[in-house]
Amino acid sequence: MKRLDRTEIIFKVISYALLTIFALACLYPFLYILVNSISSKDATANATINFLPDTFNIAAYQYAFEQKRFWLAYCNSFFITIYGTLVSMLVAICGAYALSKKRLMFGRGFNFMLVFTMWFNAGMIPTYQNFIRFGVSNMYMFIVALGFNAFNIILLRNYFSSISSEIEEAATIDGATEFQILTKIYVPMSKSSIVTVAMFYAVARWNGYLWAQMILVEDDYPLTVYIRRSVEDVVKQMEEDPTIMNKYNFSTFSVRYAFIVCSIIPIIVIYPKLQKYFAAGVNVGGVKE
Repeated sequence: MKRLDRTEIIFKVISYALLTIFALACLYPFLYILVNSISSKDATANATINFLPDTFNIAAYQYAFEQKRFWLAYCNSFFITIYGTLVSMLVAICGAYALSKKRLMFGRGFNFMLVFTMWFNAGMIPTYQNFIRFGVSNMYMFIVALGFNAFNIILLRNYFSSISSEIEEAATIDGATEFQILTKIYVPMSKSSIVTVAMFYAVARWNGYLWAQMILVEDDYPLTVYIRRSVEDVVKQMEEDPTIMNKYNFSTFSVRYAFIVCSIIPIIVIYPKLQKYFAAGVNVGGVKE
């Protein structure tokens, strides 16, 4: 067994200590939100809870679960996230495959125009005017309107470009079509990168707030917009009628934290299952010629 020298031991101790501190710093906000969502009304309102709850009070969650629009918003978020990710991945995979080919006519021009949209964009107001002019007012049009992301297409294009051209040539000689080459060779060999990009899209759709709040109607609001509107309504009601505080037995902060906890549960559940693909992504393109 190889013996470690003193400098390497010191380096590892310092590295592990820094990583532990960084991990705890990232974990603490989640712990703080969870603990305060189940703490007593007075303790949460006075911000006296930091690590452990002073009691077990689920009144804020009961209030959230009793709201019918909460479940409607939850379903809307799942719909926008699932179908929005599928549409975006269809666009990204097809676009990246075409742009990764040197034989593509005017390929340099298309790649330049794609990158140009990352350097310069029309801005929020012109983009909003375009959405309104093209009739983007429901979830279906909303999913299509936000289905394009230049950065993710470029990311997939770079992964596709790293795949050995000899594999494609062999498939072409065997009579494979472009669609078969894409679905049977490129997609399986780029599974890690595709899952990574899909996770980028899914998180963006799930956490999306600005455009959903500006474009969609109330019945189509996702969870993020509903949480903001609902918290504002609860705070306003409690400010106008302080007796509501005693009725529900929770503070306005508990409601906010309860909604936040509910909104991050799907991401917390799904992300660890996809973690292996992120780790494997660094090996994509390692085909030996």
